[in-house]
Amino acid sequence: MKTLTGPSKGAASGNADSLVIFLHGYGADGNDLIGIADSIADHLPNTVFHAPNAPQRCTNNPMGYQWSPLPRLDGSSEEVARQGQVEAAALLNSWLDETHATEGIGPERTIIVGFSQGTMMALLVCPRRDTPVAGVVGFSGRLMDPETLGSEMKSTMPILLVHGDSDEVVPPSSLPEAADALVQAGYEVYTHISPNTGHGIAPDGLGVALQFIKMQLGLASR
Repeated sequence: MKTLTGPSKGAASGNADSLVIFLHGYGADGNDLIGIADSIADHLPNTVFHAPNAPQRCTNNPMGYQWSPLPRLDGSSEEVARQGQVEAAALLNSWLDETHATEGIGPERTIIVGFSQGTMMALLVCPRRDTPVAGVVGFSGRLMDPETLGSEMKSTMPILLVHGDSDEVVPPSSLPEAADALVQAGYEVYTHISPNTGHGIAPDGLGVALQFIKMQLGLASR
């Protein structure tokens, strides 16, 4: 059976009690985000970091991966893209279950951090899982299928959405659109706009994300 693979980083303390899982963007791979662990590990010494590669080689960048095709970028049909999303969601769900079991750390001590298409996957998968994760951080992404969220959601968790105000790939308007739909569905949503930032993760956004992660893991006072 196919599964996801990718880089990881163990807990700096050697005593793991929490997980941070990075979901990369279109055309990238797990190595694109695992380096963030080096920037925040000192603040999260008991955290294990994982950054799985998406399941498909990227149509536009065979050196990287995609969670599913993107019609506006690769000319694929909406039907093919949707099927890719369904397959990727199933694989990610299975991988999350396996990782919780292997690490001995449950979803209640897990933070999912997505970037771009990785954010889209996080916001698609996490609300539809039976057991909520501790929190979701979404950089530079959007909410897919907002019209079905209310009827398909199975759990809620705090969500932080971060977006650059100069994003040329995913419009900054995607943040309030996602936030409004999530709040309407009953989610606790935090937002942050990074000034003078394009399609990327700026230091101020990463700082806000770190504080959110610490808060959700009960470490905010440390």
